[in-house]
Amino acid sequence: MSIEIRDTAASRSDTVDRVDGILNADSLAKGFPFEVRDMAFEAWDEDTFLGGITARMTQGWAYVTLLAVSDAARGRGIGQDLLARVEAEVRATDGTGIWLDTYSFQAPGFYRKMGFEEFGSLDDTPDGQSRHFFRKRLA
Repeated sequence: MSIEIRDTAASRSDTVDRVDGILNADSLAKGFPFEVRDMAFEAWDEDTFLGGITARMTQGWAYVTLLAVSDAARGRGIGQDLLARVEAEVRATDGTGIWLDTYSFQAPGFYRKMGFEEFGSLDDTPDGQSRHFFRKRLA
């Protein structure tokens, strides 16, 4: 048998679907269905894109994969509004919480202000900086 590892970046969504299929079959066999719900929200001011957020919910937790607000739109509460929208979606499905990661040069203080608690970090990612992992359990 000859195994080939293929670069599928050009068809990433197909790869995600196949991997999700394997995970779901395995989890379902163990009594924990791996149901996935993708979320994506954008903030606009007429024709100007201000920022957006993407998240993926599995097993009751939403993982915020991306959150960004343009420099020109910062300080207007847009990041809070985007994060609140994901939180509302998680609450609507009786989800457990939200988790995410950010870098020391990005927004750890913002997430603390939003009620997230840090549960881990990686040093030297990149050199001299760190990556921080946060969670917010929704009661």
